[in-house]
This record gives sequence, structure tokens and C-alpha cells, in this order.
Amino acid sequence: MADELNTPRRIADAHVAQVAALDPLVSARLGLHPEDDRQPDLSPDGFDALADAARRTLTALDAASPAPEPVEQTCARLLRERLTAELAVHDAGDNFRQLRNVNSPLHKVRRIFHLRPTAAEDDWAMTARRLRNVPRALAGYRATLGEGISRGLLSAPRQAEACRAQLGAWTGQDTGTAGWFAEFAANGPERLRPELDAAARRATAAVAAFRDWLQDVYLPAADGTPDAVGRERYLRSARWATGADLDPAEAYAWAWEEFHRTAAEMRREAGRVLPGADVLTTMTHLNEHGHAVEGEEAVRDWLQQIMDEAVAALDGTHFDLSGPLRRVESRIAPPGTSPAPYYVGPSLDFSRPGRTYLPTLGRTVFPTWQLVSTWYHEGVPGHHLQLARRAGLAGRLSRYQVTIGSVGADTEGWALYAERLMDELGFLTDPARRLGYLDKQMLRIIRVIVDIGMHLELTVPAGAGFHPGERWTPGLATAFMAAHHGSPAARRTGEIDRYLGWPGQAIGYKLGERAWLQGREAARRRHGADFDLKVWHTAALSQGALGLDDLAESLAAL
Repeated sequence: MADELNTPRRIADAHVAQVAALDPLVSARLGLHPEDDRQPDLSPDGFDALADAARRTLTALDAASPAPEPVEQTCARLLRERLTAELAVHDAGDNFRQLRNVNSPLHKVRRIFHLRPTAAEDDWAMTARRLRNVPRALAGYRATLGEGISRGLLSAPRQAEACRAQLGAWTGQDTGTAGWFAEFAANGPERLRPELDAAARRATAAVAAFRDWLQDVYLPAADGTPDAVGRERYLRSARWATGADLDPAEAYAWAWEEFHRTAAEMRREAGRVLPGADVLTTMTHLNEHGHAVEGEEAVRDWLQQIMDEAVAALDGTHFDLSGPLRRVESRIAPPGTSPAPYYVGPSLDFSRPGRTYLPTLGRTVFPTWQLVSTWYHEGVPGHHLQLARRAGLAGRLSRYQVTIGSVGADTEGWALYAERLMDELGFLTDPARRLGYLDKQMLRIIRVIVDIGMHLELTVPAGAGFHPGERWTPGLATAFMAAHHGSPAARRTGEIDRYLGWPGQAIGYKLGERAWLQGREAARRRHGADFDLKVWHTAALSQGALGLDDLAESLAAL
């Protein structure tokens, strides 16, 4: 009996339970512990508690019985790799300088409100209690960043400034509004409004105080901290983001090959849209004269239609989309969020569906030429299909493999592969929409080039057609993006800030897609005329999370 309990899957499931008990954001994301009104513990003790849980799990895994079953071996390998990478980041003290404009501990404080239900009055009473806990969460995060100051482990000033600006939108200080927390509380039931309003004011005041602390204390302390993190930290962070020990020189050289290939394809597609015009002129033309949707609600509905049409077209032909997989909601992202669209997966019981979010960045008119492939990426057949299907596999695989064991390069690689698949299947024959797809491919190629280039301070190669021989800087990276990607200035700034604050994460999209394509091609060669793409997709999406060290090989064997 002891051996039956001491298997990798049981150990992995127990780890998910430990993490969910420690981190209310994880429990909210998975739909567990509905009575939990806490905010995440962002203090040094909170990070240490998660690290201690990882160490206990690795100790249990070391003592586990040998696992002859392939599914148990895969679970054990993933669990060991993920926790080892996580502890490497923690033990190096990187948590003390984890301040950035996207997916930082700071953003957990608000994100948790999107994950808990708000249908019943009891839900709103829980929300009021969680609002009252915002000051404690921010005090813990300030203690962590303060410890980073004392140890000389700081984020660069541009990261603190980006977060400070976001907090201005949260509080309403920069927009002249009551702030996000007040607007969120205003949706509650009338009987609880006094309690909710008071709790929202308390949360807003705490955010404003934290913003002032960033301005008055952190920014002066961070002065002189370089944007580039250097090779050692970069490879450590990239390991966590990709599940692989990367060769950055190989990835950098490969990305330049992809850059030149895709740039040529974009020039050809631009000629179909506006004969005789270059790519940037064509993009400007599409932004000013192409199809557009006006208003937040209208664009939300339009994006929902894109996903609904994809579900109807793909179900039964290229994928099996049944039950809760068919439900995905389009939403507008709240102010002060990431500049890029994003997806939030469903709870394990699907009571909360998968949701896509569009940041408006102050816009009221939305050109659609770039949005179609992006919503194939975020919705169907991208993130929603993969992550919602994984949630449905929780009975067959370990919860760890289908939830918190996720590897960014695997999931983002699939989503980028999904965009390419829709192009291959003929969903992007319209020249404007196809140029939008290629522009998004180019963005992910640029990410590999400038992310590696900036952090390792590489030079632009000869023959690049752009500042050859110059060493990458944030300014040069911004100019490169402006020259080759059709994004507005605010999006470009947010992108560069993101790469510098989250080293090694942004390269996973394109490197992950490469692994998916390599795995598919190898499987196609192995099966020959018997290769069935729908069968392969079903098997591939049923594996659970994998790092890039394992992904292509595993896909090839299907």
C-alpha cells in the first residue's frame, strides 16, 4: 500500500494541494477552496514557504518507488525539472527583484478578483474581505523588494517606472476616475455596497501608497541598475521559462534566418494589399483605411464571433471540440494591465470558462487585420483548446501536469503553431489578415533576437540590414521593432519593458513553435501515408505539460 501511494503522480498531486493551500491565486485559478478570502503572501516568508514545499516534494520524489509506466516517468521528469528550475530562481534571490510590467507578484493582487465567482451575494461578501486584505499583500511585497534593496538585488528603474505607471491606472490617479477597485466593487449587490465601497477605498489607498513607495524609495535605490541581466541570470530564467538548457548563440542565429525569410514573405503579402507599397506603408494604410471595429463592446463581440466561428469550423474536422471546450469568453482587459492580449484558463470543474482579454491601450477604434490570428492564438485552436483540454484530463494525468506544471514555451509554442495551422488550413487567405498573421510571427522572431541580444549584449550581425556591428540596447531594440513590426508606440515600449523584466520568457513562443513543427514533421515522416493530423493533434494535446528538452521528441513518437 505504501508503494502505491509513493508514485510520481501521487507526489505531484500532493504538491498541487500544498501550493494551492499556500497560494490563494493558485487555488482560485483551479477553482479550489471557495471559502478562501486571502490575498497571496508576497513577503519573503511567503516565497520561502513555496520553496520549502518544492524541496519537500523533491525529497519525496527521490524516495519514490521506481516508475515503470511511461506516464509516471513523464510525470516524474516534469516535476523534477520544474521544481529544480523554480528553486534555482529562488535560491539565486531573483524573487527579491521580480518587478516587471507583466505577470509579476504585484499583478497577482488584482488578478485574483478575476478568478473568483461573483454571481451570489456570498461571493461578494468574500470579495469584500479579499479587498480588505490588499494592504497586507502589498506590505509583504514591499518587504520582499525592500530585502532586495538591502541585498543589492534590484530591478532596473524602467521596470519600477512601468509598474508605477500601471498603478496610476489602478487607482484612477492618472485617469481622474475612482479607480479599478471602486469600479469593480460597484458591481456588487446593493445591500453590501457600503462594505464593498469601504474595502475598495482601503485597497485603492494601499495601492497609491505602494506607488508612492516605488517613486520615493525604490526608484532612487535602483538608479544605475542595468537593464541587461547577464548570461548567468538569463540562462537560469530561460530554463524556468522553456524547460530546456538553451544554446543562445544557436537560437540567435536561427532567429535571424527566420527574420529574413518572414520579412520577404511580408513584402510579398503587402504587395497583395497595396501594390507597390512597402510593408510599413501598407500597415499604416490598413490601420487608417482597413476594416475596423469601433467601441469596446463591439470589438469584444467581434472577437467572440471569431472564436465561435473557429469552434464551428474545426470541430469534427481537425479537432474534437465538445462540452466545455466549446465555451470560451471574450473580454476587455482592465486598465493598467499588460499591453498584450492574454488568456486565462478555466477552473478544473469548468465553472469558470476560459477567457481571452484585449487591452485597449486607450483606443476606441480597433483595426482588425492583426486581431484575427491573435485570437486564433489566444482562443481556438490556441491557448483555450490546449489548456481547457488539459483541465479535462485531470482524471487521467496528474493535476500537476495539467495545471501548475505548465511550461511557457510549450503552451506559447502551441498557440503560435495554432496560428500557423489556421494559415495552412486556409483561414487566412484574405491578404490583410494574412499580413497580420505574418506580422505576429515577425513579433515573435524579433523577441528571440532582441531578448537574447539585449541581455547578453550581443552585436547585430553583418548582413542584417539594420545597424550591423552595433551592440543591442533597449533603444536599438525599440527602433528595430518599429522598423519591422506594425505595433503602436505604447505597445512597443511595453514589449521591450517586458523582455528586459522577464528575461528568457519571450523567446519561448518561437522556439516552442519550432519544437511543435519539428515534432509534427518527424511524426509525419514516420507514419507516411497513414499520418492523420486530427489523430496526431488529439494525442499531442493529451500529453500534459512538457519542456522543450522533451517536447519535439515526444511529439515525434506519437
